[in-house]
Amino acid sequence: MTDNIAAGSPASDIPSHADGYVGDPAVREEWDNRYADRPQLWSGRPNGALVAEVAGLAPGRVLDVGCGEGADAVWLARGGWDVTALEVSGVALERAAGHARDAGLAVHWVHAALTEAALPPASFDLVSVQYPALLRTPDAAAERALLAAVAPGGVLLVVHHAGMDTRQAHDSGFDPADYVWPSMVADLLDDDWEVEVDEQRPRVAPDGGAGAHHHDDLVLRVRRLR
Repeated sequence: MTDNIAAGSPASDIPSHADGYVGDPAVREEWDNRYADRPQLWSGRPNGALVAEVAGLAPGRVLDVGCGEGADAVWLARGGWDVTALEVSGVALERAAGHARDAGLAVHWVHAALTEAALPPASFDLVSVQYPALLRTPDAAAERALLAAVAPGGVLLVVHHAGMDTRQAHDSGFDPADYVWPSMVADLLDDDWEVEVDEQRPRVAPDGGAGAHHHDDLVLRVRRLR
């Protein structure tokens, strides 16, 4: 379920999520089950931090990492962006494609894990990563994949829930130490990058949807200089 990104052929529909997935099948199954458990998991509205940070940017090519049910992708496409949206859950992608189709918008859908996706390097004017569930690895594969996708002059925007990165492992099995947080991306920056925003601030949260109880964001916005 990966469109030909290099050729850039738009798609408003995707095939069934039984084919073409690139990544860990267990991760796909976990997220498919979460989405299948309810008809709508998220609010259906774009994330507030994304809306705020994109306001001053000229539309170009954008990669939406972990696009979920497509609210950010549809909002970006409506604003004139050429959107590539990546997601591990086929259930979520089917919903996202339906929303884009209903809006008459073209989005490049990619059914893959970030570290397994065949993304064109240094090609995106904006890489948007909103509250990701990216697994941490010793070689920082996810963090490096995010940085590698940004074109010279482009922006990487990573937003996450404040305070979660310092919590202890939960009885449910969730351990913050297993996941990538904005500070881990910042730790990899060198002289090729300029930090434009690195702060904690009140979250502008859409009404409803999972995660609505989180009140503050960690926002990291960095620009690739060369």
